[in-house]
Amino acid sequence: MTRSEESRIREDYHRLTKLLIERKLTITTMESATSGQIASLLTDTEGASAILRGAFITYSNEAKIQQGVPAEIIRRYSVYSKETAEAMADACRKAYSADIGIGITGTMGNIDPENAEASVPGRVFFAISLSSETLAFDVTISPQDDRLSYKLAAAKAVARKLFELLESRSF
Repeated sequence: MTRSEESRIREDYHRLTKLLIERKLTITTMESATSGQIASLLTDTEGASAILRGAFITYSNEAKIQQGVPAEIIRRYSVYSKETAEAMADACRKAYSADIGIGITGTMGNIDPENAEASVPGRVFFAISLSSETLAFDVTISPQDDRLSYKLAAAKAVARKLFELLESRSF
């Protein structure tokens, strides 16, 4: 990922944070694959405390379960699935009583030895939970040079979908 690509992603999150502030919408995240990168990008803009209620970094299956993801979802669909991302988004939105919850899980550049059967490098699942519905998506990220580039690429996909939803719905 080039410096200019990273700058564009950071600018997108600046615009996203400003839009959420303007609309008085609160947001929270439960992040695995991105390890808090999305929450970090949101808080790079002054005033983000008005919209970010909190965030969970749930890198392990146990952490996801402790924060409200049903173990049965992970057992049935795997930790790397739209269903798990949906459960993550719903759990964090409810935990923080936020307007929007983001859940994201996936495999970055290597196979996860703890979940090898479900691990596909570059495959990321994310969901956006709103009070009326939860929408799930997946994206395949091309090979990147480092972990930060994978995280930023995943965060970019989330921002794009969130912008689309904010443009198409009234809150």
